[in-house]
Amino acid sequence: MAISIDKLPAGQFLELRKTLPLTDVRSPAEYAAGHIPGAVNIPLFDDLQRAEVGTIYKKEGNIKAVLRGIELAAPDMSSKLQRGLETAAGRRLLLYCWRGGMRSEAMAWLFSTGGIEPMVLRGGYKAYRNHILGELGRERKYLILGGLTGSGKTGILKHMLSLGAQVTDLEGLASHRGSAFGALGQAPQPSTEHFANLLFDDLSGMREEEPVWLEDESRNIGTVFMPDCFYARMQAAPVIALMMSIETRMPRLLREYTSFPGEDIRASVLKISKRLGGDRTREAIEALDRDDYPTAIRITLEYYDKSYHYGLTKRPEGQVIYINTETDDETVNAALVMEAASRLRQC
Repeated sequence: MAISIDKLPAGQFLELRKTLPLTDVRSPAEYAAGHIPGAVNIPLFDDLQRAEVGTIYKKEGNIKAVLRGIELAAPDMSSKLQRGLETAAGRRLLLYCWRGGMRSEAMAWLFSTGGIEPMVLRGGYKAYRNHILGELGRERKYLILGGLTGSGKTGILKHMLSLGAQVTDLEGLASHRGSAFGALGQAPQPSTEHFANLLFDDLSGMREEEPVWLEDESRNIGTVFMPDCFYARMQAAPVIALMMSIETRMPRLLREYTSFPGEDIRASVLKISKRLGGDRTREAIEALDRDDYPTAIRITLEYYDKSYHYGLTKRPEGQVIYINTETDDETVNAALVMEAASRLRQC
């Protein structure tokens, strides 16, 4: 029996996702590499089955691949439908595969036999990726909070968020705090692909007429790389840079990092040994060996400070507003940052 399947463009599909459940019918490995946030994985094929069907398609053609695909998927059709029924809300279900082709159509047919009304993403996950990268690259109001390592920028942004500012926590999305020490105490990082999906999701809930605050970052946050189109927008945005002495930053860094095992701190220092140089790396490691964390932190901060100052000088004249502060109180510094931003908007 033929069924009617609604195939929706990415924008409409994502709008419906706000109220309807979503399923990704690609293989588990495809899903793990990146998926639309919130999607439940109900794969037509497992990873080995997908590879086998793909090989048959390339060597023997479409019909042979379809026949083998049916043979492989048939034994688990009941369990797949059961999962679809458990996932569907009000018997309506959004679903997608890689290109919106045979896999999504096959699963849409299966779900419809259980009384579910399936709606398929036209062009599949590939169309979704094209859509979100286009959105991430478009012009938008961004403000960048910069500052030296250990200035408490993440806490400042959280305080600003509590006051009503729009904030996207890039390091939170990337599960990494940005420096060589940034992975300590963090969950595993998402893939670069999935980071972009999470970023789009976060930004899509923001008010267009108001700026979005972002923390100043390198192109990569740990192993995650920001989309080029989005990073270019960040580089063009105004920067409010918080300048704070090493002495002011030291207590925060001691609180944050002395709670981790010494061998983890040591390994993090060794990650930047080429940039620190042999002598400074040795001094930092020797300081850690005698539990002299202030000396080790000072050595690494001197490197990061020099690098960050250099990066700011590469920005166009007038793009950076510097704020000097003698406290690490996040409330006070948030007020200084927001006051500077108000002056910026008046210019």
